[in-house]
Amino acid sequence: MIGYFGVRGLTDSSQARALHNAAWVEAAERGLHLGWESRLQSLVVDDHAITRILNWIYIFGHWPVIALTLIWLLSRHPELYARAAGAMLLSGAAGLVIFAAFPVAPPRLAGLGMSDTVTEQSHAYRVLQPPAFTNQYAAMPSLHVGWNLIMTMAILAATRKVWLRVLAVALTVSMDATVVLTANHYVIDALAGAALAHLGWHLTGRLQARARRQQQTTLEGFARPSPLVVARPGRTG
Repeated sequence: MIGYFGVRGLTDSSQARALHNAAWVEAAERGLHLGWESRLQSLVVDDHAITRILNWIYIFGHWPVIALTLIWLLSRHPELYARAAGAMLLSGAAGLVIFAAFPVAPPRLAGLGMSDTVTEQSHAYRVLQPPAFTNQYAAMPSLHVGWNLIMTMAILAATRKVWLRVLAVALTVSMDATVVLTANHYVIDALAGAALAHLGWHLTGRLQARARRQQQTTLEGFARPSPLVVARPGRTG
């Protein structure tokens, strides 16, 4: 939390650099044929029923879902809870470094003519994420996408129930679409967030596997019987 506020303080005064970096991201997307944000939002922005749903997903499909998922994992699958929490910490730490080194203005602030549907149409957003707790130049990477994906991977690893697995996948897919359609992130932001999430999940899994091997080796060492020492008769006289 201290790190987040430190980065927020650094980037809040970096509007010019954030806009410059946003222009760089837009150019990279054009080169990769990924500059879909304006075109996609234009398909839904005039339908208030759709934008209301998107706003709800963006607001209530992130922190509330993460909290409920972590509570469920902690009570039912503590090892997966530790892996998910570790993946969030690792990807979040990497995200803070990127936010500080490469602040990026989101599409809604980059002069692309896109509407900030969440702020314009919803009051609940400022209740769950008041301005003092948000960094408006932290578009790259999208931790909305990344951390939702971590929850999805944890749920898929924890259960074989079809309905729950489908819901987990929908959690990620809907957030992927929402962050772009609400003009909060570029397509590349979403891809970067997903990549960080996969990296954090993979590294945490490897650390847990190493810890299990070390624990097993230690237990085997305690369980292994000590070799008998046979005393040889000594010479006398």
